[in-house]
Amino acid sequence: MDILTKQELKALIEKGKAPCVSMFMPTHRAGIETQEDPIRLKNLLSEAEKRLIESGLRAPDAKEFLKPIQGLLDRSFFRQGLSDGLAIFLSSAGFDYYRFPMNFEELVVINKRFYIKSLLPMFNGDGQFYVLSISQNKVKLLQGTHYSVSEVELKGIPENLAEALSYDKLEKYMYFHSGAAGGASTGGMRLRGTGVKGGVGKRSAMFHGHGGAIGDNKNNILQYFHKINEGLHNLLRLERSPLVLAGVDYLFPIYREANTYPYLMDKGVTGNPEGLSVKELHERAWEIVQPYFRKAQEDAVEQYKQLANSKRTSKDIKEIIPASYSDKVETLFVAIGSHQWGTFNPDTNEVYNAQGPGLDNEDLLDLAATQTIINGGTVYAVEPEKVPDNSPLAAVFRY
Repeated sequence: MDILTKQELKALIEKGKAPCVSMFMPTHRAGIETQEDPIRLKNLLSEAEKRLIESGLRAPDAKEFLKPIQGLLDRSFFRQGLSDGLAIFLSSAGFDYYRFPMNFEELVVINKRFYIKSLLPMFNGDGQFYVLSISQNKVKLLQGTHYSVSEVELKGIPENLAEALSYDKLEKYMYFHSGAAGGASTGGMRLRGTGVKGGVGKRSAMFHGHGGAIGDNKNNILQYFHKINEGLHNLLRLERSPLVLAGVDYLFPIYREANTYPYLMDKGVTGNPEGLSVKELHERAWEIVQPYFRKAQEDAVEQYKQLANSKRTSKDIKEIIPASYSDKVETLFVAIGSHQWGTFNPDTNEVYNAQGPGLDNEDLLDLAATQTIINGGTVYAVEPEKVPDNSPLAAVFRY
C-alpha cells in the first residue's frame, strides 16, 4: 500500500506533460482472483496504445512510450503486496504508480494532464483516515477507508520509546500504578527502559521507581511524542484526513500536548494496541471517524441548500470552471463515474462541450475538481445522486 498526500497529489497534477496516460483498475490482495490482475492491465495497455495512436503517435512510438507500464508485467509486480486498487500515471515527465486501499473502476484516460477524479474519495467525504498506534514495541500508522486498511511505511519516526530516548542503556524500571487503594497494579503496558507500566482505567496515575518523579517520566514520554509528531508533520502536513490515536488512555493527554496535526480526533481507540489486529484497529477507528465524515458532508450540503438561488452557489459548469481557476470555489460536489467532455480557454474563460475524450478534450468535472484542490478548496467526490440540485457538478463560492 502506498500513501499519496495532498501535497504529492498537487505535484502529480502539475508535473504531467502531454500526452498523459492515467490508468485505474481494481486489484486483489490474495486468492485465485489475483490471476485476473495482469490480464486487466494488459487490456488497459492495449486500450492506451490504441488511443495514443488515434491521438497522432505512430504505432512503434506508442508502444515505446508505454514501456514503463509494460514493465510491470515483465517482473513479479503482481506477486508483491498489492492493495485493492492500482493507479498508474505516465507522461514524458515521469512514471508513477500507487496501490491504494480503494476499489477503482477500470479506466484509461489520455489527455494533456493527469486525470485524478478517481482518487478524490480518499481525500474528502467518506474516504481516507489514519490510525496512529503507539505501544511498547511499535509505532504504527495505518491508512484506511470505510472498506479497507493498510499499513503505511514510516520514515523518520522512532520505532519505539527506547530508540527515541536511548533508554536501552538504562537498567532500572519504573512502574505505572492506578490510584486504587493499596497501590495495586492494574497490569497493562510496560515501557521497557522507562519502567512505565500502565492500566487502561481512567483513574489518576502515579509513577514509581528508584527515586523517579512523575514529571521526569512524563517529560520523557512527551519528548518521544514530539519526535513522532515531527515525523507525522512531514508526512501529513497538507492532509485534512482525520487521525485516530490508539494506545493506553493515560498516554492520550500527553500525546495531545505534543500534537500539531489539526485533525486529531477527540476520541481514540483505548487499550494496548498490541493486543488488537489491524482489522480490529480499523473497525474501532471507523466507528470514531464515520460520524465525522457524515457530519462534514451533511454540513456542506446544508450550506449549499441555504445559499441556493444566490450568487454563492451554482450548478452551471460554464460558471464553475472559471471560478475554480480564480480561487473562488470553496466547496465542490462532483459525481464519481460521470464525465462531461470539453475544453476550457483560461484566457477567455470560455467552456466548450465535446462529444467524447481526446488529447485536447478533457473531463470538465475532473478539471473543476483539480483546480479546486490546487486552490485550497474542498471537494466531495460522491455518487451522482448525492450531488445537490440533481447535477453532476455543484459549487459553493467563497464570495
